[in-house]
Amino acid sequence: MFKDREDAARRLATRLSHLRGKRPLILAVPRGAVPMGVILATELEGDLDLVLVRKLGAPGNPEYAVGAVDEAGHVYVNPDVTDWLEPAYLAREVERQRALLAARRAQYGAPQVDPAGRSVVVVDDGVATGATLIAALDAVRARRPAHVTVAVGVASPQAMERLRGHADAVVCALVPEDFHSVGQYYLEFGQVEDADVTEWLGAWHGSGR
Repeated sequence: MFKDREDAARRLATRLSHLRGKRPLILAVPRGAVPMGVILATELEGDLDLVLVRKLGAPGNPEYAVGAVDEAGHVYVNPDVTDWLEPAYLAREVERQRALLAARRAQYGAPQVDPAGRSVVVVDDGVATGATLIAALDAVRARRPAHVTVAVGVASPQAMERLRGHADAVVCALVPEDFHSVGQYYLEFGQVEDADVTEWLGAWHGSGR
Protein backbone atom coordinates (compact mmCIF):
# COMPACT_ATOMS: atom_id res chain seq x y z
CA MET A 1 0.00 0.00 0.00
CA PHE A 2 1.12 3.57 -0.73
CA LYS A 3 0.91 6.47 1.66
CA ASP A 4 -0.18 8.75 -1.21
CA ARG A 5 0.53 9.53 -4.85
CA GLU A 6 3.88 11.10 -3.94
CA ASP A 7 4.95 7.85 -2.31
CA ALA A 8 3.93 5.90 -5.42
CA ALA A 9 5.78 8.31 -7.71
CA ARG A 10 9.00 8.08 -5.72
CA ARG A 11 8.87 4.27 -5.79
CA LEU A 12 8.43 4.40 -9.55
CA ALA A 13 11.26 6.93 -9.91
CA THR A 14 13.59 4.48 -8.17
CA ARG A 15 12.70 1.78 -10.68
CA LEU A 16 13.17 4.22 -13.56
CA SER A 17 16.48 5.67 -12.36
CA HIS A 18 18.24 4.33 -15.48
CA LEU A 19 16.53 7.14 -17.41
CA ARG A 20 18.14 9.91 -15.37
CA GLY A 21 20.49 11.90 -17.57
CA LYS A 22 18.62 10.92 -20.75
CA ARG A 23 16.04 13.71 -20.38
CA PRO A 24 12.95 11.54 -20.76
CA LEU A 25 9.57 13.04 -21.57
CA ILE A 26 7.10 12.31 -18.76
CA LEU A 27 3.49 12.25 -19.95
CA ALA A 28 0.94 12.26 -17.12
CA VAL A 29 -2.66 11.14 -17.50
CA PRO A 30 -4.85 13.84 -15.88
CA ARG A 31 -5.92 14.36 -13.37
CA GLY A 32 -4.69 11.94 -10.73
CA ALA A 33 -1.32 11.22 -12.29
CA VAL A 34 -0.26 14.86 -12.72
CA PRO A 35 1.33 15.23 -9.25
CA MET A 36 3.13 11.95 -9.92
CA GLY A 37 4.31 13.26 -13.27
CA VAL A 38 5.80 16.36 -11.64
CA ILE A 39 7.79 14.18 -9.23
CA LEU A 40 8.99 11.80 -11.94
CA ALA A 41 10.05 14.63 -14.24
CA THR A 42 11.96 16.24 -11.37
CA GLU A 43 13.61 13.04 -10.13
CA LEU A 44 14.54 11.84 -13.63
CA GLU A 45 15.58 15.31 -14.86
CA GLY A 46 13.10 15.15 -17.71
CA ASP A 47 10.39 17.21 -19.38
CA LEU A 48 6.71 17.17 -18.45
CA ASP A 49 3.52 17.17 -20.51
CA LEU A 50 0.06 15.67 -20.43
CA VAL A 51 -1.47 12.91 -22.52
CA LEU A 52 -5.16 13.66 -22.68
CA VAL A 53 -7.59 10.79 -22.93
CA ARG A 54 -11.15 10.30 -21.73
CA LYS A 55 -12.87 7.20 -20.50
CA LEU A 56 -15.89 6.05 -22.51
CA GLY A 57 -18.52 5.19 -19.93
CA ALA A 58 -20.92 2.28 -20.24
CA PRO A 59 -24.63 2.92 -20.89
CA GLY A 60 -26.26 3.57 -17.54
CA ASN A 61 -22.93 3.20 -15.70
CA PRO A 62 -20.56 6.02 -16.67
CA GLU A 63 -17.92 4.96 -14.14
CA TYR A 64 -17.36 1.64 -15.93
CA ALA A 65 -14.93 2.10 -18.81
CA VAL A 66 -15.96 0.38 -22.03
CA GLY A 67 -13.10 2.12 -23.80
CA ALA A 68 -11.33 5.44 -24.19
CA VAL A 69 -10.62 8.17 -26.76
CA ASP A 70 -7.67 10.54 -27.21
CA GLU A 71 -7.41 14.13 -28.48
CA ALA A 72 -6.91 13.01 -32.09
CA GLY A 73 -10.02 10.84 -32.00
CA HIS A 74 -8.29 7.48 -31.71
CA VAL A 75 -10.71 5.08 -29.99
CA TYR A 76 -9.89 1.98 -27.98
CA VAL A 77 -12.76 -0.36 -27.07
CA ASN A 78 -12.39 -2.97 -24.35
CA PRO A 79 -12.61 -6.40 -26.07
CA ASP A 80 -14.93 -7.63 -23.32
CA VAL A 81 -17.76 -5.29 -24.40
CA THR A 82 -17.78 -5.50 -28.18
CA ASP A 83 -20.53 -8.11 -28.30
CA TRP A 84 -23.12 -5.92 -26.52
CA LEU A 85 -22.07 -2.29 -26.96
CA GLU A 86 -24.26 -0.49 -29.52
CA PRO A 87 -22.28 1.40 -32.22
CA ALA A 88 -24.67 4.37 -32.10
CA TYR A 89 -24.15 4.78 -28.35
CA LEU A 90 -20.37 4.49 -28.79
CA ALA A 91 -20.32 7.18 -31.49
CA ARG A 92 -22.27 9.61 -29.28
CA GLU A 93 -20.05 8.92 -26.29
CA VAL A 94 -16.88 9.42 -28.36
CA GLU A 95 -18.03 12.84 -29.61
CA ARG A 96 -19.06 13.92 -26.13
CA GLN A 97 -15.71 12.97 -24.63
CA ARG A 98 -13.70 14.56 -27.47
CA ALA A 99 -15.44 17.88 -26.80
CA LEU A 100 -14.46 17.59 -23.14
CA LEU A 101 -10.85 16.85 -24.14
CA ALA A 102 -10.66 19.99 -26.28
CA ALA A 103 -12.03 22.08 -23.42
CA ARG A 104 -9.59 20.52 -20.97
CA ARG A 105 -6.53 21.22 -23.15
CA ALA A 106 -7.62 24.85 -23.48
CA GLN A 107 -8.23 25.11 -19.73
CA TYR A 108 -4.88 23.68 -18.72
CA GLY A 109 -2.99 25.84 -21.22
CA ALA A 110 -0.32 23.17 -21.46
CA PRO A 111 1.88 23.46 -24.57
CA GLN A 112 2.27 20.07 -26.19
CA VAL A 113 5.79 18.61 -26.25
CA ASP A 114 6.65 16.56 -29.33
CA PRO A 115 7.57 12.99 -28.28
CA ALA A 116 9.07 12.07 -31.67
CA GLY A 117 12.41 10.32 -31.25
CA ARG A 118 12.35 10.59 -27.47
CA SER A 119 12.24 8.19 -24.56
CA VAL A 120 8.75 8.63 -23.14
CA VAL A 121 7.25 7.57 -19.82
CA VAL A 122 3.45 7.54 -19.61
CA VAL A 123 2.41 7.62 -15.94
CA ASP A 124 -0.87 6.87 -14.18
CA ASP A 125 -1.74 6.39 -10.50
CA GLY A 126 -3.57 3.13 -11.11
CA VAL A 127 -5.25 0.96 -13.71
CA ALA A 128 -8.37 -1.16 -13.40
CA THR A 129 -9.41 -2.19 -16.94
CA GLY A 130 -6.54 -0.54 -18.83
CA ALA A 131 -8.81 1.04 -21.43
CA THR A 132 -7.93 4.68 -20.75
CA LEU A 133 -4.21 4.05 -20.46
CA ILE A 134 -4.11 1.92 -23.61
CA ALA A 135 -5.71 4.79 -25.54
CA ALA A 136 -3.05 7.11 -24.11
CA LEU A 137 -0.25 4.74 -25.13
CA ASP A 138 -1.62 4.34 -28.64
CA ALA A 139 -1.90 8.12 -28.99
CA VAL A 140 1.73 8.52 -27.97
CA ARG A 141 2.87 5.70 -30.28
CA ALA A 142 1.28 7.46 -33.25
CA ARG A 143 3.69 10.37 -32.72
CA ARG A 144 6.78 8.14 -33.18
CA PRO A 145 8.72 8.17 -29.90
CA ALA A 146 11.94 6.16 -29.73
CA HIS A 147 10.83 4.16 -26.68
CA VAL A 148 7.67 4.06 -24.56
CA THR A 149 7.54 3.00 -20.92
CA VAL A 150 4.30 2.87 -18.98
CA ALA A 151 4.70 3.52 -15.25
CA VAL A 152 1.77 2.72 -12.96
CA GLY A 153 1.32 2.78 -9.21
CA VAL A 154 -1.06 -0.19 -9.02
CA ALA A 155 -2.78 -2.36 -11.62
CA SER A 156 -4.98 -5.41 -11.85
CA PRO A 157 -3.32 -8.51 -13.33
CA GLN A 158 -5.70 -8.33 -16.30
CA ALA A 159 -4.76 -4.72 -17.04
CA MET A 160 -1.07 -5.58 -16.85
CA GLU A 161 -1.49 -8.22 -19.54
CA ARG A 162 -3.28 -5.75 -21.80
CA LEU A 163 -0.69 -3.00 -21.27
CA ARG A 164 2.25 -5.18 -22.31
CA GLY A 165 1.10 -5.15 -25.91
CA HIS A 166 1.09 -1.36 -26.10
CA ALA A 167 4.45 -0.31 -24.60
CA ASP A 168 8.11 -1.28 -24.84
CA ALA A 169 8.32 -1.61 -21.05
CA VAL A 170 5.80 -1.80 -18.22
CA VAL A 171 6.75 -0.73 -14.70
CA CYS A 172 4.20 -1.22 -11.94
CA ALA A 173 4.84 -0.98 -8.20
CA LEU A 174 1.89 -3.16 -7.14
CA VAL A 175 -0.01 -5.90 -9.01
CA PRO A 176 -2.32 -7.41 -6.36
CA GLU A 177 -4.24 -10.57 -7.18
CA ASP A 178 -7.25 -9.34 -5.17
CA PHE A 179 -7.48 -5.98 -6.97
CA HIS A 180 -10.85 -4.23 -6.62
CA SER A 181 -10.15 -0.53 -7.08
CA VAL A 182 -7.18 1.81 -7.39
CA GLY A 183 -8.04 3.82 -4.28
CA GLN A 184 -7.89 0.84 -1.93
CA TYR A 185 -4.09 0.77 -2.27
CA TYR A 186 -3.57 4.41 -1.22
CA LEU A 187 -3.96 5.55 2.38
CA GLU A 188 -4.56 9.06 1.00
CA PHE A 189 -6.26 9.24 -2.39
CA GLY A 190 -7.87 12.66 -2.56
CA GLN A 191 -9.55 14.04 -5.64
CA VAL A 192 -7.26 16.01 -7.96
CA GLU A 193 -9.12 18.99 -9.40
CA ASP A 194 -8.62 20.82 -12.70
CA ALA A 195 -7.42 23.88 -10.78
CA ASP A 196 -4.70 21.75 -9.17
CA VAL A 197 -3.50 20.57 -12.57
CA THR A 198 -3.39 24.10 -13.94
CA GLU A 199 -1.43 25.27 -10.88
CA TRP A 200 1.14 22.44 -11.08
CA LEU A 201 1.69 22.94 -14.80
CA GLY A 202 1.97 26.71 -14.40
CA ALA A 203 4.56 26.29 -11.66
CA TRP A 204 6.51 23.76 -13.74
CA HIS A 205 6.70 25.89 -16.86
CA GLY A 206 7.16 29.07 -14.84
CA SER A 207 10.28 27.60 -13.23
CA GLY A 208 12.01 27.64 -16.62
CA ARG A 209 12.45 23.88 -16.86
